[in-house]
Order: sequence, then structure tokens, then C-alpha cells
Amino acid sequence: MRKIFLIAACSLNFMFIDAQKHAFLEYPKFNDADLSRQKSTLDENAPAEILYKSLHFSIDNNTGNLIKQAFYRIKIYDKDKAEDWLNLEIPLYQNGSDQETLSKIKAFTYNLENGASVATKVDKSSKYKSKESKYVAITKFAFPNVKNGSVIEYQYEVSSPFLFVIPEIMIETDTPSLYTEYVLDSPSNISYSVNYTGSMNPKYREVEERTMYGTNYRTYRFGYENVKGFKTEKFVSNDRNYRTKISAELHSTNFRELKLYSSSWEQIKERLYENEDFGGELKKTKLAKENMPAGISNISNETEKANAIFNYVKNTFTWNKDQGLYVEDGIKKMLETKTGNAAEINLFLVMLLREAGIKADPLTISTVSHGLINITSPNVNNMNFVIAAIQTKDGFHLYDATSKQSSMDQLPPRDWNQYGILISKEKVQQLSMVNAKTSFTYLTAEAKINVDGSISGTYSDKDTGTYAMFAKENYDDNADKYKKQYKENFAIDFTDIDSKVLENGDFESTMKFSSENLIDRIGKKMIINPMLFLNKNSNEFDQADERKYLIDFISPFTKIKKIVFEIPEGYAVEEMPKSKKIVTDDKEIEYSYVAEQKGNKIEVISTTKILSPNYPKEYYPAFKQIWGVASKQENQVISLVKKS
Repeated sequence: MRKIFLIAACSLNFMFIDAQKHAFLEYPKFNDADLSRQKSTLDENAPAEILYKSLHFSIDNNTGNLIKQAFYRIKIYDKDKAEDWLNLEIPLYQNGSDQETLSKIKAFTYNLENGASVATKVDKSSKYKSKESKYVAITKFAFPNVKNGSVIEYQYEVSSPFLFVIPEIMIETDTPSLYTEYVLDSPSNISYSVNYTGSMNPKYREVEERTMYGTNYRTYRFGYENVKGFKTEKFVSNDRNYRTKISAELHSTNFRELKLYSSSWEQIKERLYENEDFGGELKKTKLAKENMPAGISNISNETEKANAIFNYVKNTFTWNKDQGLYVEDGIKKMLETKTGNAAEINLFLVMLLREAGIKADPLTISTVSHGLINITSPNVNNMNFVIAAIQTKDGFHLYDATSKQSSMDQLPPRDWNQYGILISKEKVQQLSMVNAKTSFTYLTAEAKINVDGSISGTYSDKDTGTYAMFAKENYDDNADKYKKQYKENFAIDFTDIDSKVLENGDFESTMKFSSENLIDRIGKKMIINPMLFLNKNSNEFDQADERKYLIDFISPFTKIKKIVFEIPEGYAVEEMPKSKKIVTDDKEIEYSYVAEQKGNKIEVISTTKILSPNYPKEYYPAFKQIWGVASKQENQVISLVKKS
């Protein structure tokens, strides 16, 4: 039933039709008429619009550096909704003595004053640098004097010694664009694999050999006109996977001899094992012998032994939130500090598993936010994370010790991105990653209806599995914001909110609540929705346009809402809601609603079951129908009448 959805790189040789001759890299002069624009011609509700966007990448034949040049001109229609454009951030990478340098920055804000355009230059004092990690520093500045109707413009140049990867450029962004161009110029002896994904074709295209800067170059030039803002869809884990974008990776160099960089996954495996910060660490078997947890040798069952080693690693070491395939300070340092990056923690896990006689290997992955691995274009930069995989008689099992809530085949949400590349010593292998373990959500409210029409009680929100890890991540990002969501989402007076991880890894929030607005009084009657504040108010599958993309829940799930409340003394039930159950023919989607009176209490349980982590877009009508039924059921009411 389920289909694996993969965006593959398309061949540039036949993908596009030849376009008319077009002038690239000719930045237009500023036009005062742009300041008079009232709204975007592509989307009248857009808060901003790209008037001109140019990204030019070239190899300097003298220095051998990669030169990255950018030019942007943006029209601001509603500055309060265009915050992403009001501040500029330029990342600069460094590795040891090799580092990128920034130059030729020019930035202006244009406004219309007394019928004439006035330019405000970004002052040097407004620029500042921040150190994001030992590999990345970011130059930042804010545009001054931005108003509704302003035009902002900036350009800069970065010189980089790092030729391996040219940054991915998004053609389809949230902001509509009148014109966007991408240009890559590379000497003929430095070859790049240019990866093009998405459904949009450029209006202007040039891919050819030509003489430039006094030597032979290969050039890729793509120009796009009237690109509408990308429309996101609900239940998509990372819509970057579906947007039109271009990236380039170093394929080979030919300086007297041909040297390949991204020819095959097998060669990438060999280079990883030759790298001191990957394979070099895995060779340090003495560290595994000296730090094997006690009692492991007494466990005969292979899976139990693997789980014991995994639990030791995840409970002993703390992830510092740094991703990547390579260690930073090394596993020996991690053993001293009890803190490390993803590679240090999970490569050490692999080492311990191997030392215990278990068939274990690193599994390199691309996290959800990093995008899908391009299987057809092997390159180490496709991946940004490493976890551990073991192979037993019943197949492969996966571990990620960077999460305290993780367990065998129960990975953090960020890991589930369809594919991984198994880097075993014998061979490289592509593994399909399917999150088969069901996550449960239990929403439980116990309440008492008072004679005056007020209601009070306790509420519990508990998640298991993948959803528990997702909840913990949100909580860690901002605990106050996480707790505040309950009041914002339900408009109920919640107090004593307590959120925590339980011993089994579940994440639960408990609280008290009270309200005077959940009951309508009509004469001697009380009218109440027995779902209280947990009723489904709208159909989340409300997309009017045809669904385009995979429906992704990250995990199979079962959501159970259970509400129990006491009937107030002196009242009787006059009318009860009707129960309902609906299920698809293939049993993949199921919803039930049951309302019962049990003595002086009313109990309502609604259950939603989804058996797979994702579904083809063709399932959208089924979800829309069932979510519609759920909304209707959960908005039924109970009538309580006062006894005479």
C-alpha cells in the first residue's frame, strides 16, 4: 500500500528545452517605479516579493578558490510579515587555517520621500559576527529604515577554499520572485555534478563549454521568471524535498591525473574508513575494551546484549547537539567529559557492539531538516548524521544514543528520512528506514460539573514513542512556550502544569483546569459537549486544491481521548450523543466515538488509529472524510435536565 517517495536528480542534458538568448549576470539599475508598487503581481497577499535574485558561483583560475557572489533586490509590502528579509545572515565556514572571507558588501534600503527615492546605506557599525560553532561564523546586519513599500538591496562576495560542495540554492521559496538566476562557471579540469530537483523548468538555460577568463570553462546558467511563492501543505515533514532547487558537488579534478570525489557510494565508504575522524576512531578498539560496561559478557541473547550496551551509552553520555559524520574532539575526550557530538556517541556505540561480538556498523543518514539523500548522486555531503545498525538473524535494527528516550528501532523524529547508507567494512548498502512502531497519545480529562454551571478537573497529556521524543524536543527548546500552548490552544484556565519524562521514556504533562464557559444553561437544562475542550473543532484535511505531496505523520499513531465527568446532583441525562465507528477498506485508517452513561458519570472515548507513518497523496480524500466524521461526532452535545 505504502509507496516510498524519492526525488531523484534529473539529467540536465534532456530536462530543459533550449531557450532564447538571455543576458545573465547583468544586474538591473535601481528603478524608482519599484517603490510605487502596491502589491505583488504574482500574489496580491504576499508581504514581500523578489524583484531580482542572482547567485553566481565560479572558480578563480588564479587562486583556485570558489567565489560566491550574491545580488538581491526585494520589495517589502508588509514589513511585519516579512521579518525574514529584514535581517541578513551570511555564514562563513572554516576548518583549521582554511577559512572563507567576505568582501564587497553593499546594502541599502530605498524609500519614497516627497516623490523621490532616498537610499539609506547599511552602516558598518550595524554589522557583527557570531560564532555558531568551531566551523561556522555568521556575519549579520539589519536593514535600517524599512517601511511598508521599501525596497531593500544587497550584494556581497565570499571567497572560499572549500570546493567540494556549492551551497544548495532554493528556486521556489515562500516569497514570489519576478526573476531568479543561478550561474555556475567551472574550469574544464574541475568537474561538478549539478543536481536539479523539483518540477519547475527555467525559462532561460545555457549549459555549454566556453572560453572564459582566458581558459576553457563549463557553464551552467538557469533563469526563472514569475516564480510564485511555494505553497506548503499540512502533514509534510520537510517541504524542501519538493521545492525546485539546485546544488552542485565536486565530481572530479584533472590536474595531470584524474581524481574522483563523488563517483560511487563504495568509494565514499573507503574514504570514510580512511578518515581519521571516522574510520580512525573506529580502529581504537582499546577504548572499547577498557570501557565495556560490567556484566555484558554474561548476557547470552544477542538482542538483550545490544540493548544493554545501548542503554549504557545513552544513559552515560550526553549529546551536545552537534551533528555531523565526524568526531570533533574525539571519543577519548568524550569518555572524559561524558559529552560528545553525534559521531562520537554513536561511533563509540558501534565500537562497543563490535567488541561484544555483535555485527554492528555505522549508518549514515540525512536528518529530516537536511533533506532526502540523493541516492543517484553519491556524495558524503548528502548525509549529516550517523547512527548505529546491528544485523541479527531477524534483520537490521537501529539505535541512536543521542536521545535519552530512544530504544531499539525507536529513533528520534529527526532520523526518519526514508533512507540510510550502511557503511560496513565489507560493503556499502542502502537501507530503507520505515518507522513501524506505533506512537500513542493519551488525552485524559476527569471533571466535575458544579450546580452553578462551572466545571473543574484534571487533565493529562501523555505521548509515547516517537511522539514522546518530539514533545520532549519542543519542551527543551522553550519550556515556558510549551506550557503556554495549553492555554492558547484550548482557552481554558490551566494551573499547576507539570511536564516531565517518565521512567519508561513517555512524556507527560499534567495540570488542573476550570472553566465557566463550557456549559450553556437554558431554563432547567444544561447543554454541554462531553468532549469538553478536547473536541475537534475543524477538519485539518481542509486543502481545497488537489494534494501534491506525500502525507507524512512520521510515525504510525493511535490517539485516545478519554473524558469522564460527574453528572451534577439533582440532574438527569435527557439526551446522549450517538456512537460511531468508521474504517477504510484496507483497515489503515480507523476512527471511533463511544459515549456511555455509567451510574452518575458520563464517559466519552474517541480513538483515531493510523497504521502507517506515511501515505501516498491519493489517500487524502479518505483522511478528509474520516477527519470530517470525527469533527461531526466530537461536536455532539449532552442535555442534562434538572429533576422536578
